[in-house]
Amino acid sequence: MLTEPRSGRLASWGNALIAGLVSPDDAVLAAVGEDAVHRVEGLPGESAPVGLTLALGRLRALGVTGLRVALPAPGHPLGLSGPPEFNARALEAEEAVVCQGVALGLVPEVYEAGSGPDAADVHAEVVWHCLPVRAAPPADVPSLGEAERELAEALRDATRILSRLDVAGSGPVAEAAIDAYRARAERGREVLAPGYPPRAVRVLELAQRVALLISVAYENGHGGAVSASEMAARAEALRPVERTARRAQVAAYNAFVEERERGAR
Repeated sequence: MLTEPRSGRLASWGNALIAGLVSPDDAVLAAVGEDAVHRVEGLPGESAPVGLTLALGRLRALGVTGLRVALPAPGHPLGLSGPPEFNARALEAEEAVVCQGVALGLVPEVYEAGSGPDAADVHAEVVWHCLPVRAAPPADVPSLGEAERELAEALRDATRILSRLDVAGSGPVAEAAIDAYRARAERGREVLAPGYPPRAVRVLELAQRVALLISVAYENGHGGAVSASEMAARAEALRPVERTARRAQVAAYNAFVEERERGAR
C-alpha cells in the first residue's frame, strides 16, 4: 500500500541535485530511502558497479540535464521510448529512469539480503542497470493539467465502481483507514524534492490516493463480488482507473524536467 517507486525517488532527488538545489549526500540519502544501498552497473567509463553518489556525478558530467520516470505495465509502455531491450527490462521491473540530454536509462534490480525471523533483519540492495535508450518522446505521458483532470474523474469512478460491486474498501471505514495509513507513511516524508511545482505535488498526492484506494479494495477481500465473473468485472472496471493513476504519477515526477524545458525555450 502506498508504495513509492524507487524510480520516482531517484528521479525526483536526482533532478534536485542536477539543479543544484540539494547536496549529493542529501540527494542520495533520500533516493536510497529505507534500502541498504544502491549501486549503478554499466555506467559509461566504469568497469564495475559504483555507488549512487559517484553515478549521479558521472551522469551529470556526461551531460544529463534531467531524469524522467517510466512506470510501464503489460500493454502500456508508459514513459518508454525504446529500444526493445530497455523496454523489456523496464517492463519486468515495472519502472525505470530515463535520462534527459544523454541517451541512457536506468532499470532497478532489487535483491533481499540478511536473514533471521525478524523482518527487520532483511534489507533491500538495489542495482540500477544503465542501458542505452532511444532519444524519442516518451510514450503516453500526459501534462500535469491533463493528469489532474483525469485523476479527479478516476477517483469518482473508483469510488462508484467499488460501491456498485460491493467491494470492501469503498466506504467511510476504508477512507478512514487510508487517511490513517497515509499519515503514518508520510510523516516526515517529502512528497517530491525541492524545485518541483506545487501542482506536481498535488497531482502526485492524488495519484497515490487513487492507487491506494484500489490497493485497499484488492487487499480487503472480494466483498460482495463472490463469483469469478463478478471479480473479473471488478478488475476490468478498475484497470483504467489504475492506468490513470500511473500516468499521473509519471506526469508529476517528470514535471521538473518539463518546467525546465519550457523555461529554456
